[in-house]
Amino acid sequence: MEGSLLVDSAAASLGATPAARRRRARFLSCPCSASSDAPATRAWTSYSSACKMPRTVKPVSRVNGWRNGGNGHGWATAREESSSVLEALEDEYGGVVVDAHRLPSGTGEFARSLAASLSYWKSAGKKGVWLKLPLDRSEFIPLAVKEGFRYHHAEESYLMLTYWIPDEPCLLPANASHQVGVGGFVINDQMEVLVVQEKYSASSSLGAWKLPTGFIHAVRSQTIRRIPGAVREVKEETGVDTEFMELIAFRHAHNVAFQKSDLFFICLLRPLSNEIKIDEAEIQAAKWMPLREFMEQPLVQEDHMFRKISDICVQRLRRRYRGLTAHRVVSKFDAGASTLYYSVAEHDRGYLS
Repeated sequence: MEGSLLVDSAAASLGATPAARRRRARFLSCPCSASSDAPATRAWTSYSSACKMPRTVKPVSRVNGWRNGGNGHGWATAREESSSVLEALEDEYGGVVVDAHRLPSGTGEFARSLAASLSYWKSAGKKGVWLKLPLDRSEFIPLAVKEGFRYHHAEESYLMLTYWIPDEPCLLPANASHQVGVGGFVINDQMEVLVVQEKYSASSSLGAWKLPTGFIHAVRSQTIRRIPGAVREVKEETGVDTEFMELIAFRHAHNVAFQKSDLFFICLLRPLSNEIKIDEAEIQAAKWMPLREFMEQPLVQEDHMFRKISDICVQRLRRRYRGLTAHRVVSKFDAGASTLYYSVAEHDRGYLS
């Protein structure tokens, strides 16, 4: 490829004016996202099969040991007919979510309450049971497993277990199956690409210069577009401030880290600063590398995926390829704002904005 072609067309793209550069489970989706330190009386957020659907659950009138408002929601109370039943939220799918903030304090009491609760829930025709055990209640885990609970997933501060009551195939959704990664293709007005050498890398890429990459962490409410996200990863690794321009491409692979599937997004970023200050815990070195030199690296030329990613980025610079831009949208379906990525031709931008 000729460097002049890259320089001429890319410069036209990046040298534009600032204004021009500016998830189905049928039964119950996992309720584990509720904060472990939220008050027990706070509304519990359950999830619909297609997307997050917040539903406010408030204590209502008590009927036969359950607070039942006739709408499928209510807090189970252990103070009336069945004093051993664990406090739990009755969900709209015919299941229950045990209140992690009101668990018994001792193992003996917990074992008795759990057995009594299962018996009660079975007689009441309930289906799935979600049991969230905080880290400081880890001694309850073997007791729950002995009763037939199974591991669903674990986080830093808790373990989620499930129990399926009906004598039929379990309809509880599986744990999350994907991890999300992001890479930043940052190129400046001198046609130099921001590249890094990782301190810890596979032998096949040892000493190679690559794009800054990292994981999107759900616990930090990260997005691909905004800080934190692709922009954050570049900033953390290299110290360079950037601006999101487009989502260029993404890769989908199965059975990667921890046997999870992997989604890896490549973003085109425009640098807002040039000074490099590396994260010495993860990065060996970072620098601005001429685009042609980056493209000619063995890592890029001999690896089909890296070569294709680089080719796509170059074609974008030549204006022969259009990526996906980020648009903030609000839907009544999930009752919240999100980011929708799609491609819009220049003459359609006003119509679709």
